[in-house]
Amino acid sequence: MDRVVTLADIELAAQRLDGHAIRTPLLESAVLNERCGARVLIKPEVLQLTGSFKFRGAFNKLSSLTPEQRQRGVLAFSSGNHAQGVAYAARLLGLQATILMPADAPQIKIQRTREYGARVVLFDRYTEDREAIAARLASESGAVTVKPFDDPLIMAGQGTAGLEIVQQAGEQRIDVLLSPCGGGGLIAGLGTALKAHHPDIEVYAVEPRDFDDTARSLAQGVRVGNPSEVRSICDSLLSPMPGELTFAVNSRQLTGALGVSDDEARQAMAFAFEHLKLVVEPGGAVALAALLSGKLALEGRTAAVVLSGGNVDPHSFAQILQAQ
Repeated sequence: MDRVVTLADIELAAQRLDGHAIRTPLLESAVLNERCGARVLIKPEVLQLTGSFKFRGAFNKLSSLTPEQRQRGVLAFSSGNHAQGVAYAARLLGLQATILMPADAPQIKIQRTREYGARVVLFDRYTEDREAIAARLASESGAVTVKPFDDPLIMAGQGTAGLEIVQQAGEQRIDVLLSPCGGGGLIAGLGTALKAHHPDIEVYAVEPRDFDDTARSLAQGVRVGNPSEVRSICDSLLSPMPGELTFAVNSRQLTGALGVSDDEARQAMAFAFEHLKLVVEPGGAVALAALLSGKLALEGRTAAVVLSGGNVDPHSFAQILQAQ
């Protein structure tokens, strides 16, 4: 198979995003470095437009549509972060957007998606097939479907965060990359960008422990899904299985996949709030959680860690902080 996404694709996406997306900083914490016994560089995509990295891929995809496609509008399905990214990118570009969202998605994500001007259609993620519903809605309206991860333009857009990490780190060698992983679009883009500049880097996807479809897919060499009965607070990472295109990239690039519990994600959220002064949602905190819980020993190396999103309901966030 030809390469799904290349460094050139990511560099082109960076040009499209220039002046539209936020160039989020690369942060460092003495407390975190001491705790991990290594140097940790933090990429806080919680500070990105719409509160997550998803705006990058959405804007890259939508800005690449033809005039005829733009007239038809766009359709997306998402638990919230992709929804907001597509809705906001559509607003900036003057497109109509319809977003299919799980009824149990955090209310702040549903509310924000509507505030960005999109029409929201709710569904039950545990009993209904979102892709079948999306296909029906697209056939009725003629809208262009914007997939959450399984699209080269989406992956290239997400990879711009990795390009920034390389540029911001400068001469600093990066030995390890850890990133949250649901469908695999973010880690595919990040891995492509970082491996182009640091060929020997170890790349780890981090998943909720009971949604370890990437880990099991890597072990079996084929895509496998998650049981329908499992649950997690990491709503942004609850994809049914790895994407076909993303797995083609990640099966080649990933060193491995790590799993963290919901409690470990909560503890990482509290750590980020206390020591980094950042609000991170559960799914956005799993890569940090993997380090804090000792899932990977850095042993003096330098790691880049992505905090992928910060869209969490205030009440839920307060409860998590109070419980730690």
